[in-house]
Formats: sequence, C-alpha cells, structure tokens
Amino acid sequence: MEEQGIIQETKKEEAFIEKVIFINRVTKVTKGGKNLGFSALVVVGDGVSKVGYALGKANEVADAIRKGLRKAKKNLMVVKKNETTIPHQVYGKFGAVEVLLKPASKGTGVIASAPIRAICECVGIKDILTKVLKKSTNPINVVKATMLALQSLK
Repeated sequence: MEEQGIIQETKKEEAFIEKVIFINRVTKVTKGGKNLGFSALVVVGDGVSKVGYALGKANEVADAIRKGLRKAKKNLMVVKKNETTIPHQVYGKFGAVEVLLKPASKGTGVIASAPIRAICECVGIKDILTKVLKKSTNPINVVKATMLALQSLK
C-alpha cells in the first residue's frame, strides 16, 4: 500500500504546469575575481485553480530552475474563477509596476504580456484582458503585482 501512495504522489506532481519566465545572470565581484550565478523566475500551476511562483538562485541554470520549482510548489494559492475568466476587474501594485486584470467574454483568449500570460495558463484562465500600467516592466515585479491582484479576487 505504501508503494501505491508514492505512485499517486508522483502523478500529482506531474500534473503541474511549470513555466520558466525569466533567467537572470548575476555576478558577485570578490577579491579573487567574479563569481557567476543565475536566478530563475518560475511559475507553477495545476491548470485548474492553483498557482505559485518563486525565484530560485544557484550557480547553474538547471539548479536555479529546480530550486525555483520546489519553492513555487510550496507556495501555491487558490484563485477564484468564473468558468474561464475572473469574476471581476482587479488591480495589483508591486514596486513601480501596476497591473490591471479585466474579465473577458468566452473566446477572447489571454491578452497579456509574457509573465502574466504564463500565470494565466498555469491557473487555467482562458479569457482575460490585462494591462501593465506603469513604465516598469520588470518581470519579477509584474509577476508579484499579478499575484497580488489575483489574491484580491472575491
């Protein structure tokens, strides 16, 4: 019976949609020279109502992505939806980024920038209109503002 539980858990993990949004190469200058590292912004969702995001940091790209995915799966949140869209218009702000999310009629599709589109695909939102209102388009802040907006859904 223990083996069946393990198999079911692995199936649940495979059901997640995993998207890498942004990989950033960073360097730390030390007395001995430059140390190269990577940070990966990832979004994870079940395609129904759960979504999470995280920033993984490591010396290799693959390790950074793996760390980000593990952290994102621990920080999942449930998003309220009306069939294929959101119930009402919401607004999210993080740092210099302001994001506006509006419900759309069936068949409209996801009209959004790359980071917001990845979140919507992971949550299972098929029809939505979005707009990044301020000048900053930093993907990390866009993701955080979008998640704050989705958290404020009633």
